Amino acid sequence: MTDLSLYRNIGIFAHVDAGKTTTTERILKLTGKIHKIGEVHDGAATTDFMEQEQERGITIQSAATSCEWDGHRLNIIDTPGHVDFTIEVYRSLKVLDGGIGVFCGSGGVEPQSETNWRYANDSEVARVIYINKLDRLGADFYRVVKQVEDVLGARPLVMNLPIGTEENFVGVVDLLTRKAWIWDDSGDPLKYTIQEPPAELVDLVEEWREKLIETAVEQDDDAMEKYLDGVEPDLATIKNCIRKGTINLAFFPTYGGSSFKNKGVQLVLNGVVDYLPNPTEVKPQPEVDLEGKETGTFAIVDPAKPLRALAFKIMDDRFGALTFLRIYSGRLEKGTTVLNTFTGKTERIGRIVEMHANSREERDSAQAGDIVAVIGMKNVQTGHTLCDPDKPATLEPMVFPDPVISIAISPKDKGSNEKMGIALGKMIQEDPSFRVETDQESGEVIIKGMGELHLDIKVDILKRTHGVEVNVGKPQVAYRETITQRIEDSYTHKKQSGGSGQYAKIDYIIEPGEPGSGFVFESSVTGGNVPREYWPAVEKGFKASVDKGVLAGFPCLDFKVNLTDGSFHAVDSSSIAFEIAARAAYRQTLPKAGPQLLEPIMKVDVFTPDNHVGDVIGDLNRRRGMIKSQDPGVTGVRIKADVPLSDMFGYIGDLRTMTSGRGQFSMEFSHYTPCPRNVAEEVIKEVKERNKDK
Repeated sequence: MTDLSLYRNIGIFAHVDAGKTTTTERILKLTGKIHKIGEVHDGAATTDFMEQEQERGITIQSAATSCEWDGHRLNIIDTPGHVDFTIEVYRSLKVLDGGIGVFCGSGGVEPQSETNWRYANDSEVARVIYINKLDRLGADFYRVVKQVEDVLGARPLVMNLPIGTEENFVGVVDLLTRKAWIWDDSGDPLKYTIQEPPAELVDLVEEWREKLIETAVEQDDDAMEKYLDGVEPDLATIKNCIRKGTINLAFFPTYGGSSFKNKGVQLVLNGVVDYLPNPTEVKPQPEVDLEGKETGTFAIVDPAKPLRALAFKIMDDRFGALTFLRIYSGRLEKGTTVLNTFTGKTERIGRIVEMHANSREERDSAQAGDIVAVIGMKNVQTGHTLCDPDKPATLEPMVFPDPVISIAISPKDKGSNEKMGIALGKMIQEDPSFRVETDQESGEVIIKGMGELHLDIKVDILKRTHGVEVNVGKPQVAYRETITQRIEDSYTHKKQSGGSGQYAKIDYIIEPGEPGSGFVFESSVTGGNVPREYWPAVEKGFKASVDKGVLAGFPCLDFKVNLTDGSFHAVDSSSIAFEIAARAAYRQTLPKAGPQLLEPIMKVDVFTPDNHVGDVIGDLNRRRGMIKSQDPGVTGVRIKADVPLSDMFGYIGDLRTMTSGRGQFSMEFSHYTPCPRNVAEEVIKEVKERNKDK
């Protein structure tokens, strides 16, 4: 029986280029899992094993690996930082018990850090903070600590202080022990000495140590009382207080270092073991019924309980489909049968493997608290629950964002159609934020995703991994439609062609809803003019129509239908007649209700050197951007703006030209807003022309 208190399931997450993958490499080296460190910029990092990752120097899919430190087993997931792949971060955080939030010592809290931090807050994941790259020009440990407080609204608990700045950074002072860890210049993480802190830091160390202990003892009344009486608690008590506060999300132990220069990573690992929760200390996962309502029972982390496991990632590689599972309770044995509560079908567990990036070790069984992969599962998708067939239950499923951008693709040679279909099927299983549909009128295949880079990578994977060359259309924005006026209307559906006919009459009000409310249906019919059994048919008819708006065929959002009256025929009325009436009523009334086109607005965060700020702001204004804020930093200015997605295509090239290659930006979907009339007319005209060509 494995001791679960020695398990730590952790994720490493951060902004692009904060050094997540480099930190993972150092952890693997220190724990003896790898012997040669691979660098991201050489395309040799262990967890960046996709060709696209190695070429671009970014992480695209989260990679899982396991290692040992100080007698504890660490299951680590290295997640991507780029905003187009936040889905990977989201689903990794969902199954982890703790995390390491990495921030760049010079870049500080960047926009993507905010998104990831928000996801981690939503998932209630305990975290330690690691401020990396303290050897970089412009790095400032104390500034980043302040940003964590101001920008993220979090409470950092500083655990060590840096010795030296920028290229003179040599090590850190551990505040609890008042000892300095100083590394030599050999680059070997194991070549360090523990000594007294430099004289010039002694006062600063005492000041920050006092803050640390004051914050920690708040977690324990006895320790607090003693401390107020002038008695400092012993080290074990302070550590217990820090652990308690970290697990309760009261504060976040904060470390500094430089992963690339191999300085400071050991203390972060000690922090993970000392302060992050083991699987039994995390709030258990709620179980839900088939309708998605909570049942009040929980998946308790205990190998003796019935099996509950969540599939959080599907990956296709040369050995077949791998399904990554987080086991919440019970045991998973090779050769046993499990039930997938989503499909209602059972699956046999073939091979269980423990992943180390893209290599693997076979296992006969796994238990609560483990993260493993199973080979060869047929119908399991991300978010499905696997459980004991005799004691079924579903874990809370994951919710994925809707795509905001789409492109049409077609294979370059006609013979690759089937091959492309199979490849796209595998890719949908791997990535729930990637959607594929076929345009009914033109037969074109439309792929949808979270951004230009996201779709760019997908086209690249089609070509390299699956050998399908495709022609790519120009990106299309996912517009939406809504209405602006309240209309009372009536529709009668009558059909008589010998034999029994069809009859349904409905009176209804269609009115705009609150932003974000979606489609709402209610009935205020009294007196049985429309019998209750036909109400769902009316709702179904309207609901089936919302996917196609009346202006340009985009889905229609945020409106409410109230069925007020109507009439039926004892013989000729049926559910289908009322459903047809509702569909026709939608087409009849929506054009009268002031239909309006909505466009997706992106939250854009641009970093630019000081001397290009004017150009960048002028350019964002030309793109119909609303400038929200400008924050001057050490090395440049961060500009936050809301900009329509349709005006952001190809922005990276323009930004690089304007800033001589030094500008960076990230963007994520924010909200929908009404299109200006001239833009709306242009879009509607374009859609009509496209449909005419088909």
